[in-house]
Amino acid sequence: MKKIAIIGLGYVGLPLAYAFSKKYQVAGFDIDTKRIEELKKGEDKTLELSKKEMEEMLQRGVVFSAALEDIASYNVYIITVPTPIDAAQEPDLTPLIKASQSVSKVLKKGDIVIYESTVYPGVTEDVCVPILKEGSDLVFNEDFFCGYSPERINPGDKNRSVVDIIKITSGSTPQIAKEVDALYKSIIEAGTHLAPSIKVAEAAKVIENTQRDVNIALMNELAMMFNTMGIDTKSVLEAAGTKWNFIKLTPGLVGGHCIGVDPYYLTHKAKSLGYVPNLILSARYINDKMGVYVANRIIKLLIKKRLRVDGTKVLVLGITFKENCPDIRNSKVVDVVRELEDFGCRVDIFDPLADKAEVKREYGLEIFTKESEVDFARYEAIVLAVAHDAFKELDFDPKQIVYDIKSVLPQEKVDARL
Repeated sequence: MKKIAIIGLGYVGLPLAYAFSKKYQVAGFDIDTKRIEELKKGEDKTLELSKKEMEEMLQRGVVFSAALEDIASYNVYIITVPTPIDAAQEPDLTPLIKASQSVSKVLKKGDIVIYESTVYPGVTEDVCVPILKEGSDLVFNEDFFCGYSPERINPGDKNRSVVDIIKITSGSTPQIAKEVDALYKSIIEAGTHLAPSIKVAEAAKVIENTQRDVNIALMNELAMMFNTMGIDTKSVLEAAGTKWNFIKLTPGLVGGHCIGVDPYYLTHKAKSLGYVPNLILSARYINDKMGVYVANRIIKLLIKKRLRVDGTKVLVLGITFKENCPDIRNSKVVDVVRELEDFGCRVDIFDPLADKAEVKREYGLEIFTKESEVDFARYEAIVLAVAHDAFKELDFDPKQIVYDIKSVLPQEKVDARL
């Protein structure tokens, strides 16, 4: 009988643990003791699971722990830790390496270690497996085995949960590949796709977000062009979208832990082999600079309205990387805030979904999280940066400059939009 331990209980690991707990004995492991205590109380600050779903997990006997001995008796370890980039935009495999080291201490004969973290092709077998071998003193593909099944969860999406998205699977031997596939197939209602190798599965995952990044970069470049021409980008895209094969994407800030990060894993591997992926790198350059571009457009609006830039009070609505989600990782709204502050603007931020302490710790920024804390009338300019549902019904003074990055407000209510 498979006993499954999920390593890493964030936006990916916790929903996965919930899905597996319906059919298997499950434990959740995380080094964040505060997170473990919250989960033991049935609280999920990521909002991926409801209070009812958390209670169901606890009733099923799911164990949440930061102690390795509590998962030592399990025989399938699924690693779902983050894979960020560093300040030089190079892959930072530290969380993956540390998670592998931890699992190696409890690895036993017959165990399977499955990785879900997004990586460049080769990381599972070339980086993680040697760590597992060294820490366990076991023989790979004789004593223990590996699989790779990339996460495809969309944070904040209540319509497509983990079980509703086709799962790519793979294994270190043909037999293990079938076992890994069968394991996921037992919980994934949308079905699975068994890849021929771990490297193929790794590559498939990393190009999913790379493709999206490149396509959004095109939308962003078009927006910058149309703004120069005095043409409304949203209207252009709505017209073009009437053709059946037009890919419907919109311009915007590309942040988060996936789309703004994953392409750098692929380009890192390509460059290490002597190939320079110019298109992907150009797309990344465009998307990384959008926060500065947006801030400069806002400054031009202030100047056109004959408002003093230095000291102007600006309210930014939203700090999370996407709408209706509390995730602030790699939020490009921060770039807008920093650039406006560099011009001398006095910037406040209001986000009812973000965690105030987390924003302070991650970015050194103070935010309002309650509408009652915000005096909307005191600001000369309003920037709608994140399309939270809570923002769409707000009314603003006609005298205020309103810039809509997400193009969700009626055009007559805004001075400009991306």
